[in-house]
Amino acid sequence: MKKILAFAGSNSSTSINHKLVEYIASEIVAHEVKVLKLVNYPMPMYSEDIEKEKGFPGMTMGLKQEISDADALIISINEHNGSWSAFFKNVIDWLSRLDRNFLAGKKVLVMSTSPGQRGGIGALEYAKNLLPRFGAEIIESFSFPSFQANFSEELNEVTEETLLLGLREVLSTFAQQIK
Repeated sequence: MKKILAFAGSNSSTSINHKLVEYIASEIVAHEVKVLKLVNYPMPMYSEDIEKEKGFPGMTMGLKQEISDADALIISINEHNGSWSAFFKNVIDWLSRLDRNFLAGKKVLVMSTSPGQRGGIGALEYAKNLLPRFGAEIIESFSFPSFQANFSEELNEVTEETLLLGLREVLSTFAQQIK
């Protein structure tokens, strides 16, 4: 049984990306999955001056340890103006300054969702291109369009059959790759 760490790149209390992460975590039964909320790891806006004067925030080191302890990651990236959010970029900035290869050896399922039909594809593509620079091995990716129209929060299930089948295929491949 492998340890999987799952989180969304959002700091919104109503994050649909976090809801997607929770759903995905509930679908994985063959491995141990821990879901984190990144807002529980507060970090100031990255600045070289802050790093020089105060060092690394304790929460950065705590989050890096959580990542180090995991065998694989599930990350759902929220999209702001075609890229990932400033909040998530800040987290990545701090982690990469602490250890440039903080994702070394980590197999990653990266996904995104949004209220619109593009499903956060801009942020997803950005993540797929950037995370390997920090050592991540992207195993699978998935864009989940029109979250509210295709997911029932009340029932905690995907309501659109084609999306559900695609998601199950992605999860199956991911689970096979992390054995």
